Amino acid sequence: MRAVARHPYSRSTVSTSSQPPRSDAFVFFGATGDLAFKEIFPALAGLIRDGLEIPIVGVARSGDLDSLRERARASLAAAGFKDASATSALADRLRYVKGSDEDVETFHALRREIGQAAHPLHYLAIPPALFGPVVTNLQVSGCADGARIVVEKPFGHDLDSARALNRLIHGVFAEQDVFRIDHYLGKEPVQNLLYFRFANSFLEPIWDRNHISSVQINMPEAFGVADRGAFYDSAGAVRDVIQNHLLQVVSLLAMEPPSGHTADAVRNEQFKVVDSIRPLKPEDIVRGQYRGYRQVKGVAPDSTVETYAALRLAVDTWRWDGVPFYIRTGKSLPVTVTEVLVEMKQPPQAVFAENEPPDANYFRFRLTPDCSLSLVARAKKAGEEMIGETVELMALHRDGTGDPPYQRLLGDALRGDQALFAREDWVEAAWRAMAGVLDLPDQPFVYEPGTWGPAEAAKVLRPGDHWHQPSG
Repeated sequence: MRAVARHPYSRSTVSTSSQPPRSDAFVFFGATGDLAFKEIFPALAGLIRDGLEIPIVGVARSGDLDSLRERARASLAAAGFKDASATSALADRLRYVKGSDEDVETFHALRREIGQAAHPLHYLAIPPALFGPVVTNLQVSGCADGARIVVEKPFGHDLDSARALNRLIHGVFAEQDVFRIDHYLGKEPVQNLLYFRFANSFLEPIWDRNHISSVQINMPEAFGVADRGAFYDSAGAVRDVIQNHLLQVVSLLAMEPPSGHTADAVRNEQFKVVDSIRPLKPEDIVRGQYRGYRQVKGVAPDSTVETYAALRLAVDTWRWDGVPFYIRTGKSLPVTVTEVLVEMKQPPQAVFAENEPPDANYFRFRLTPDCSLSLVARAKKAGEEMIGETVELMALHRDGTGDPPYQRLLGDALRGDQALFAREDWVEAAWRAMAGVLDLPDQPFVYEPGTWGPAEAAKVLRPGDHWHQPSG
């Protein structure tokens, strides 16, 4: 892709054919919540350091401007943000509206607070149950005029609720003004998948069913649900990370080359992949639950929610016919890491008479905690015999060299660039693919914390395939 000029506070990877107006005010609902503390304040400070100069308005039910400024400073200190000038500028630029999300007078006060801003960006860092009243009151008060809206995941709980949410939002905002934020798409390693796919000509001839045997995505987490028991017991592993984060990874790995440089050029191809996923059936998934999960506060004592899921996807396209996509994720597993492994087919004949059949070549993409790319191949051992060994050629990208995901994504939303945001049709296609394995009534298999989950996970594998165990 050609290089494009970018605004100082944007990190978009794809240009747009016509530049939309930049947002001239930033409003965030839920200003005293955890998301604002952990992500939004540090992102705003980073954007201010990079040149952002617009009013910033927090909306919440309690507190005042002084307490909001103090919370912002505490947030930046906790995040290790060191720029004193940007910290001071964020505190000075903050404004505050106290009131209820369901009270239209709060929104009239907000309209007065943002003053002459013609294109405000409204961030809904609040529970989805409050989206309806907020969207309605934004319209009634005139705050939605010329505005954009950022919506946090989850984007619905299933296909029907996702469609209802989209209808609600589209009653006020056009799709081009809706930014469904998934921080995973803002991660540098995830974007590297897209870049690696289409910046290297040697991949295209081998990136298909004729040369690739399987694709495996592993996202183990070494920790449990901690204090998120009530939330997690309403979601589970499939809703929490597979339907969104990991299907985004699948769509980047399996998409066709984008035809153009617009935001929708990439998103069109991502949608085609997810829309081509064969709807899952119960036999395509093995669900697990770590021992002790039901004793976590907020979890039902007879919960059937999965803390582990291993599944097999089929992407019904010409390129990927017959290639299984395996996904595995879970809580209380041995390590915390996210890794993609693309395994190539074996050579058609064994030229060398080795005692053990050699492993196949594969590409390994490490997405967290570091960013690396490996090619695993065979090389001859020193000596007279024609016997080989597995060698790994690795390129390691040091973490921390790019902007944090929320800073990257908020900068793009303020600029009106939707390239890294989930589109309505993608979200609905993802729910459609997962519909058959949501809320299964069967009890998940119990596994011990610190293990790789239930042994039954092997059932979803094709004969001859095996789960790769990522290292920490």
